[in-house]
Amino acid sequence: MFEIVSDGGIVMIFLLILMALAMMIVGERFWGLRNKEIIPEKLPNQVIKWTKQKNLDVQHIEKLSKNSPLGYVMAAALHKRDRPREEIVESVEDAGRHVVHQLEKPLNWLNAIGEVSPLLGLLGTVIGMMKVFANIMEFGIGNANQLAGGISQALTTTAAGLIVAIPAVLFYRYFKNKIADQIIIMEQRVMELIDSLNK
Repeated sequence: MFEIVSDGGIVMIFLLILMALAMMIVGERFWGLRNKEIIPEKLPNQVIKWTKQKNLDVQHIEKLSKNSPLGYVMAAALHKRDRPREEIVESVEDAGRHVVHQLEKPLNWLNAIGEVSPLLGLLGTVIGMMKVFANIMEFGIGNANQLAGGISQALTTTAAGLIVAIPAVLFYRYFKNKIADQIIIMEQRVMELIDSLNK
């Protein structure tokens, strides 16, 4: 392993840092995007029950907004419960945009890693080929050992860049789709709440 890193040169150090960062983001998003954290199953019925019992004081709504992303969007609807339906929906849409931004924020880094890693690999390739040509200029093409180091760096960094980028892009797409699915469920639950407020 150490030999591979040393063959890749300084570019490999940056690629290893990006790999560690990508793994941390993936682990955090797997934990943070669990359905029970984003859209608690029992919360919608509990909130609708509050509305029927007229148990909607400021403390309840404030506690709801801190409960989960779904709770935050529902609280936005409850703050405007005495307003026309259009205003409630507008408030919910604003809250929804805020929630989507918060859920997707770490994914921007994952996407950046997926885009930058192949470029770093390409940089390592260029540096490796520059070493090859420098050695050819100095020693000629007769000494294969002098050429091997540059070629090894070129191939190692190219492979490493792709090894970091491919999983990063795949996990980015996976989490984006997961968030989109959760947002659809949130919309359904909040519309049920708005319907109950209008009755």
